Amino acid sequence: MSTDEIYMRRCLQLAANGRKNARPNPMVGAVIVCNGRIIGEGYHVRCGEGHAEVNAIASVKDAALLRESTIYVSLEPCSHYGKTPPCADFIIEKGLRRVVVGCVDPFAKVSGRGIQKLRDAGIEVKVGVLEDECMKLNKRFMTFHSKHRPFITLKWAQSADGFIDTPDDKPRAMISDSYTSIWGHKRRAEHQAIIVGRRTVLLDNPSLTTRNWCGDNPVRVVIDRCGTLPDSLHIFDSLVSTLIFSSSEASRKIVRDNVEEIFIDFNCDIIPQILEKLYERGIQTLLVEGGRQLLQSFIDDGLWDEAYVETGDIVLNEGVNAPVLKGQVYEGFDDADKKIRIYSKKI
Repeated sequence: MSTDEIYMRRCLQLAANGRKNARPNPMVGAVIVCNGRIIGEGYHVRCGEGHAEVNAIASVKDAALLRESTIYVSLEPCSHYGKTPPCADFIIEKGLRRVVVGCVDPFAKVSGRGIQKLRDAGIEVKVGVLEDECMKLNKRFMTFHSKHRPFITLKWAQSADGFIDTPDDKPRAMISDSYTSIWGHKRRAEHQAIIVGRRTVLLDNPSLTTRNWCGDNPVRVVIDRCGTLPDSLHIFDSLVSTLIFSSSEASRKIVRDNVEEIFIDFNCDIIPQILEKLYERGIQTLLVEGGRQLLQSFIDDGLWDEAYVETGDIVLNEGVNAPVLKGQVYEGFDDADKKIRIYSKKI
């Protein structure tokens, strides 16, 4: 491993500390090195606050050393005014002689401009150190800005023999246990939105909240073509922001706090339409928790990025078949009991 890779790996360790509060901004870490010694570190703690480069520079006790130093940063320094000033300008102002960048920022207002600004100022810039690892850390942010849609995670629980539910004429089976139920709420807390179909809402009357985990509730997204879901359901409780996707002929015209009805064309593929509306609202991550039809629709359209599949101990013998993934890459287990497999979509 090269010296640059060693310091970039430290940047990645620091960046991961912002996993909970940095979003919707990316997780970024920065390390400042002078004569082979780390003299400053920082990461992006919270959206709206100082970026990693600013925090790292602020941590240096002797500012005079900056002009002899290299700053390592896992993501390209920003070049535009947002909630904070451009980091590229700050690096130039402080006189750092060299900048090592993990990967380019796909955000349209940056996308190479930060790197070019540094080079135009006469600073040596190296790009692409541990690039794959840096991009993977912020795969949700990267997907949102490069594909103009949310990063999509599929999640379902299936029986040991591959069914996600019992036949319609039999009582519903409980596949998840108390542990995996809590795990599911943790996954919800990691996403900005969660989507289910009409049948799931009718059968389960879910709250779709993170009540068993610490974290923000995701925006609830529900497909209700005809607008006939009963008002008594949890999704209409106005406690959590909810988007209802219906046709323009739907019977319900919603007037309720925190509930918005969005009309789409059900004569065309609805998944791309829903993703476009979510992208317009700045929703970077979407968790799909619906039934087989909704999950398989995302799979068949090729619109998914990773999947979590829980396999329970129960055997059903019959019922609703689990969805079938296509083009997946098996990555391993997400729990010590090896009940939950992680898959990522093969690029």
